[in-house]
Amino acid sequence: MNSAAIHDLLSGIAGAIVSVYVGQPLDTIKTKLQIFPNHYKNFFDCVQKIFYKDGIHGFYAGTVPALLANVAENGVLFMAYGRCQSLICLLNNKNHHEQLTPLENMAAGSLAAIFASLALCPTELVKCRIQTMNDMQLPKGNQMRKTISPIDITRNIIRTEGIRGLYRGLTATLARECPGYGFFFGGYELTRSLLTKENEKKTDIGFVKTWISGGMAGICFWIFMFPIDAIKSRIQVLKPNMNIMKYTIKLIRHEGFTTLYTGLLPTLIRSFFATGALFMTYEQVQSFLRRAF
Repeated sequence: MNSAAIHDLLSGIAGAIVSVYVGQPLDTIKTKLQIFPNHYKNFFDCVQKIFYKDGIHGFYAGTVPALLANVAENGVLFMAYGRCQSLICLLNNKNHHEQLTPLENMAAGSLAAIFASLALCPTELVKCRIQTMNDMQLPKGNQMRKTISPIDITRNIIRTEGIRGLYRGLTATLARECPGYGFFFGGYELTRSLLTKENEKKTDIGFVKTWISGGMAGICFWIFMFPIDAIKSRIQVLKPNMNIMKYTIKLIRHEGFTTLYTGLLPTLIRSFFATGALFMTYEQVQSFLRRAF
């Protein structure tokens, strides 16, 4: 592994850690609204019920697996993205990543997402089940909620569903991640280009513009990919005994197409701030590593 790949890996991990703590409360709200839309009247009703039931701690349910999921996903994603950019440069006779067009960056992002999905699926599965376990039909009592940990859930999945159970929802994850990260990186690079002044490098646009570019990347991802994420979350938590296509048709028939967009508002808000923090941290750590090594 060369130094550029290591820099991408470490920068992606650092960005992932920051983004989780910025966005976790809204991610919890999003997941609950997606999986149990009939339990909550709206975004604010969900916030009120979480706080009343579990306090501030309730908004950070699933933080440990979320950290693992984001560290695994973004470390692999950014490392793979850099390598995929290099591949596309090679195929198009270009010398540097800065020369790639937004469309070429979209292609690199989509390719990188294949590798990231394999790292993400098991950890996001555990995260989704932790975030929603208080809404499932579990034995009552505070003791049950206190003693269930990510390790307990992982062991239970392996015991009852086997190793393959950890990859429940992989097809939906790939369907979300591959086109989604095309829009993600394409949106980021396009916004950075628009915010870069003449004779200025994209890496020198500063803290605020980098955050805005990252925020727009997150919005581009979720506007296009939110329905697929809603289906993925339900498959991972509710474990329907049918394939993704049949389940999607059944879901739309029984609950309507709009149910696929339940929880979009908190997702867009979370994504703007969390993804902005992700890219800002990524670029800052990259800059530090280039200077230090």
